[in-house]
Order: sequence, then C-alpha cells, then structure tokens
Amino acid sequence: MSGLTTHILDLTHGQPAGNVTIELYYLSNKEWYLIKTAITNSDGRLGRPFLSAEEMKMGTYELNFHIGDYFRSKNMPLPDPLFLDQVPVRFGISNLNSHYHVPLLISPYGYQIYRGS
Repeated sequence: MSGLTTHILDLTHGQPAGNVTIELYYLSNKEWYLIKTAITNSDGRLGRPFLSAEEMKMGTYELNFHIGDYFRSKNMPLPDPLFLDQVPVRFGISNLNSHYHVPLLISPYGYQIYRGS
C-alpha cells in the first residue's frame, strides 16, 4: 500500500484528536503550494488518505496541523497567545511505492512526530 496518511493523538486527554484542520503543502521551484485541506474525524484520522498512490510525487511536503483551535475547543485554561497554535511538519517523499504515515502526538505545550507504518 502506498499513499500519505496521518493521525493525531491528544496526550493531554488520552484520546484521538478529532476536528483538527490539517493543510498539506508541496514545495515546487522554491514556492509552497497548498494541495489539500482536511479535518480529522472522531478517531483523529482522515476518512481517506491525504494523498493516494496516484497523487503522490517525489519531493518536499509540509503538513500544518491547527492544534490551537482544537485545544481552545476543549475549554482548557490556556495562555494567550498559545504556546503552540500550529505545528508545521516538513518531510520528504522519496519512494512512490512506499506508504508514508505521519502521526502526531500533541499537548498544548509539546508534540512528537514520527514516520509510522
């Protein structure tokens, strides 16, 4: 299976992070182009891959996770401005026959990203 997928887990509440806006950008000729915008479901995932195998191309991408809006919706006591409002993750796709899964673990004060399976 190839393509690009992601999911978000909320470490503060111990649950998937639903209703988070994610933007996907592609770098071409030193300029960033917005490819897609999607919103996570109640399982913290997208209903379908961000990019299908046919849509993928080699190059540099960036996922921009809007976690500030998510944490504001939880009615938590948060500082203004937030410590983390958006989390940009830049990565490369070098193998079109491979599956790229980019999970994000979040809290209002930190995050972890890795290449999943």
